[in-house]
Amino acid sequence: MQILEELKGCATIGISGHENPDGDCAGACLGLALYLRKVMPQARVDVFLEPLRDELYKNIPGAETVITDFQTDVDAYDAFVVLDSAKDRIGPAENFFDRAEKTINIDHHISNPGTGMVNYVNGQSSSACELVCELVDFSLVDRDIAQALYVGIVTDTGCFRFSSTSRKTMEVAGRLMTYGFDFPTIVREVYFEKTWVQQRVLGRALMKSKSYLGGKIIVSRLAHETILSLGGVGRDVEGIVSALVSTAGADCSIFAHERSTGEWRVSFRSNSIVNVAEIAQRYGGGGHIRASGCTIGRERNIEMVIREMVEAAAAQLRAAEEKG
Repeated sequence: MQILEELKGCATIGISGHENPDGDCAGACLGLALYLRKVMPQARVDVFLEPLRDELYKNIPGAETVITDFQTDVDAYDAFVVLDSAKDRIGPAENFFDRAEKTINIDHHISNPGTGMVNYVNGQSSSACELVCELVDFSLVDRDIAQALYVGIVTDTGCFRFSSTSRKTMEVAGRLMTYGFDFPTIVREVYFEKTWVQQRVLGRALMKSKSYLGGKIIVSRLAHETILSLGGVGRDVEGIVSALVSTAGADCSIFAHERSTGEWRVSFRSNSIVNVAEIAQRYGGGGHIRASGCTIGRERNIEMVIREMVEAAAAQLRAAEEKG
């Protein structure tokens, strides 16, 4: 697919991604928006996302143009593009998607069947940003576009640590680095640095964590009230599930945090054995084999649900052991 061919003749283009946007979601949306604004100067390109984390505003060019209140005077966009998600996870932007003349869905989550009129979904890709790199003409890419896309690749590959990282991923990242942005600073600020509040929240999650199956499964959860008591907000839990799975001997981690609505957001990570997408899908979620998530409604007992999730992961680990 060539994105310019799909958007040919469009005067208004909307772009969005999933709720609580991470670096890949924001990088893909803004990288594509910057590209389209450059090569299609006659078109209006609007990006709709929830507010970004501070480090993303600081390191993704064009982040200040994101429309966080989801307000627009466009009745129906000529085209609406959803990146890094199916349409059912884009919040208020789903209304714009449904009214658009043409819809495009670009995603790397294996659980996404494709929810646009035109779909470019590849569950083998490391990130939505890697997919965007496949759809643009690199001769028209500039430093800002490259930087936005690099941020997304760095965050969704765990700084190139996750198994989704391929030779192609490294080649694409290397090509983006040639555009001259300060990549060491980006890696430090976007992936490694945490605020004092985030460190406190992480510390509490680690203190409350539990180990199952001889340390192969690490689980933690934080109530909304606990996060608030530490001075945090929902996005301050970013990275906790990855910290849990980094425990020596662990293959799977499960982290749940309560939202202000009373719902629980559950994140899963796996190192090599557990297919966490399979577990997430049982609860209406999805994602990658090694990184997935789901939302549990307030009507369900989160302790019982987590026990079910632990048992599902344990069953996979036992089956793997039996196979040798």
